[in-house]
Amino acid sequence: MRVAAYVSAVMLTCAWCVLSEPRLEVPMTLVRNASHQEALCLDGSSPAYHLHRGFGAGAGNWLLQFEGGGWCNDLESCFQRAGTRRGSTRYMSKFEVFSGILSNNASLNPDFYNWNRVKLRYCDGASFAGDAKFDNGTSILYFRGQKIWQAIINDLLPKGLSKAKKALLSGCSAGGLASFLHCDNFTSFLPQNASVKCLSDAGFFLDEKDISLNHSMRAFYEELIALQGVEKNLHENCTSSLHYPHLCFFPQYALEFIKTPFFILNSAYDVYQFHHMLVPPTADLHGRWNHCKLDPVACNPNQLSILQGFRKDMLTALKQFYTYSRRGGMFINSCFAHCQSESQDTWLAIDSPRVNNKTIAEAIGDWYFSRRITKEIDCAYPCDTTCHNLIPLA
Repeated sequence: MRVAAYVSAVMLTCAWCVLSEPRLEVPMTLVRNASHQEALCLDGSSPAYHLHRGFGAGAGNWLLQFEGGGWCNDLESCFQRAGTRRGSTRYMSKFEVFSGILSNNASLNPDFYNWNRVKLRYCDGASFAGDAKFDNGTSILYFRGQKIWQAIINDLLPKGLSKAKKALLSGCSAGGLASFLHCDNFTSFLPQNASVKCLSDAGFFLDEKDISLNHSMRAFYEELIALQGVEKNLHENCTSSLHYPHLCFFPQYALEFIKTPFFILNSAYDVYQFHHMLVPPTADLHGRWNHCKLDPVACNPNQLSILQGFRKDMLTALKQFYTYSRRGGMFINSCFAHCQSESQDTWLAIDSPRVNNKTIAEAIGDWYFSRRITKEIDCAYPCDTTCHNLIPLA
């Protein structure tokens, strides 16, 4: 049976599965000898991951998923973060629910359900890319994202990752950005004959001016990079080619230098970027965008025009990749959402978002297994009636 037909049959016979399927809760594993590798969360606790073992034909394949959760760009925000689950494993849930691309149910995740699936917990505040330390004699912050990434890989290699036949490095939001930052490095740890690819979900953060015409996100990233010692861990070919090397933290500048096959899953109206980059609170002091942020139907014509301009800029930034990347894939829909691969209702369900009648799970599976070329771009809002417009986003 053809895969597309199989997936359609699965969804028709299992329309109720999303509601009835018991949750898969996977326990946390703390990284061994983390302190000896200087691989520490912001507060000095050991980093962690959640591993659910593959089975059957997928036992030799690996999917690693970076957790997302924003960033911290100054001492105040990083100290605050260190006292939460975003900066310390002490405050993290000890079990994580695996769904969507991490599900172990063949009906809900037909291409990756039986792979070894790993969720890398996020506790450094710089997309697993920093390497510095703040110590004023009384307080300490560890900016060790790069070492955390390496330590988790070192922990997984003897557990079977070193013999991977197929592998996919993925991530959501700040974790999706981490996929861009670490994609080629990931390939270097694996056998030369392994099929290795990378996926970013909601991680294509644009270098875009906000509505007050300020480069607020560029300034934010500059502060983050300086504080956490990120620049030395950015793609070397990118940093050597730009007058401002810190711009390589933005995927649009680094993408052309990534050699490993890459898939970009993103909304053209990504809610996080809409709320925090295009219309940050500092650029909307009178709250004129409040209703629009809560519901796109409430946006006035001028606001809709600005949002359509943002979509146009995203597609422009992706044009070279779309046109010239032979091994790349993309799924750019017009839903007001952020992160669509980890949630079952947006990944694969009877009413999942579609572009050209293809679900996200189908598009990524077709691309990974080279079943067909997958470069899907949705029509502009409000034409897509399959969207789950998951607003608001905190």
